Amino acid sequence: MTLPPRTSTGTEPPPSGVSVSTKALIGLLLAGTVGILVFLFVRLSTTDGGGPRLGTPTAQAGCTKGQDCLPDVAFIDTNGVAHSAKTLAGKVVIVNFWATWCKPCNVEIPDLSHAYDKYKDKGVVVLGVLTSDNADNSTLLNFQSDHEMSFPVVRATSDIMASFDYPGQLPTTFVFDRNGRMVTSHVGALRGDKLAAIIDPLL
Repeated sequence: MTLPPRTSTGTEPPPSGVSVSTKALIGLLLAGTVGILVFLFVRLSTTDGGGPRLGTPTAQAGCTKGQDCLPDVAFIDTNGVAHSAKTLAGKVVIVNFWATWCKPCNVEIPDLSHAYDKYKDKGVVVLGVLTSDNADNSTLLNFQSDHEMSFPVVRATSDIMASFDYPGQLPTTFVFDRNGRMVTSHVGALRGDKLAAIIDPLL
């Protein structure tokens, strides 16, 4: 007996192993490609040494990648004067982190003021970055007068602190040459003779 030909009702499953396996393969390939791209992006983003370095970006063109350079941040002193990358270019820059309550800071202030007065006409800038200190403007002005501070005082900002990797001890001083390259950093009071020995070769 011959059976009649079977007719499709539209409910049969699709032919085995063709469209389903193809779609799965394409999905796997796409997922793999995305994974590789993400991996490469992360690797390229973390090959600079594992963390931020002092002086990125730089203030002067003479300081190249891989060196510790003067950060391009805004140093606005208590008189409202902005010491920017443009105004600091070509100068020897001394950045001193200090506080009014810090006894070693108080010891070195006269030496920093003397160095500033002696060398400022030769292109030396001293910036005293006030950190960890709640002194109001009136208290600060009285302190500057009592200690005969002649160099500009800058209140610390988050940008400044991050750019200098959050100095953990006070006072801490960074010295940069005319090309914006850091020549030395010093923790503790920096006295007159040592200051002169650092600055003189940079002029």
